[in-house]
Amino acid sequence: MALIPGRRLSRRAVFLAAGGLLAGCSRQPEAGGVRLRLATGPAGAVYRRIGGALAEQVSQHVPGATMTTVPSGASTDNIRMLRAGEVHLGLTSLDALITTDGRGPDGLSAVCRLYDSHLHLVVMASSPIDEFADLDGRRVSLGARDSGTEFTSLRVLELGEVDTDGRYLSQAASAAALRDGGIDAMFSLTGVPTPAITELAQRHPIRLIPMTEQAGALITAFPGPYTPATIPATAYAGVPAVRTVAVPNVLLVRDDLPDDLVYAITDTIFTHTRTITSASRDAVDAVPEAWQINVRTAISTASVRLHPGAAAWFRDRKR
Repeated sequence: MALIPGRRLSRRAVFLAAGGLLAGCSRQPEAGGVRLRLATGPAGAVYRRIGGALAEQVSQHVPGATMTTVPSGASTDNIRMLRAGEVHLGLTSLDALITTDGRGPDGLSAVCRLYDSHLHLVVMASSPIDEFADLDGRRVSLGARDSGTEFTSLRVLELGEVDTDGRYLSQAASAAALRDGGIDAMFSLTGVPTPAITELAQRHPIRLIPMTEQAGALITAFPGPYTPATIPATAYAGVPAVRTVAVPNVLLVRDDLPDDLVYAITDTIFTHTRTITSASRDAVDAVPEAWQINVRTAISTASVRLHPGAAAWFRDRKR
């Protein structure tokens, strides 16, 4: 697909002009505006939920812009689609984004940090698996191919020298396979709570395996994107609090999007995201992760630089 050209638009054009004035940025001028594609994630994932909410807000509040979501495998799949020019924006976990030498990706930059994902290791309550080492030789879902779950779970298994019979399933498929006995455990790097695990816990007793040592190993081996964290007892029905590791999620954008368009998207996120969680009780249930989105932590994207349009918005916010 052809991407939006990298020419700069004035802020007046973004905020005040009719949609037709932005038609020059669209690959379909006859549609009367900018058509943006946001890569999200697989079924049962928070990326689907929060991506849909962000797309709705941008479509409503950025004049002349329409944003649609594109399902994907999640983090690394989204990075691939961004580099290939198949999408304009994408969600990704920070660890999958930073290269092994500590640099951010070429050609891509951040709009902002959104919320933190927690690494879940889920088993049924009756499972003989009591600790991380018990995964050795077991059938374990490592997440969908090209997902952040796959990326981080493979890292943690390698560091722990645990060899599993790995399966590559989406969160929804992992939960179903765990319920039906097709696998013994599932990893999930996602927001808390996450729909697939919530639905499973509501119908069947489950446990979360603590990963305190594994969190420390990740933090030591890969400084920057990881922090120790706790999945609280309030997250899933009947499941006590458990220690694990957290990873920030970032909204990525191609460098060739116009600065003022990215400025307008950034403004929309921090001006209107609260409506996602406060408009109704259903909205609070639908996107609880949106409560984590705030200006104070949004620029904490480690070695991944902010897009110039986003950086301009944050500078203006301080004035």
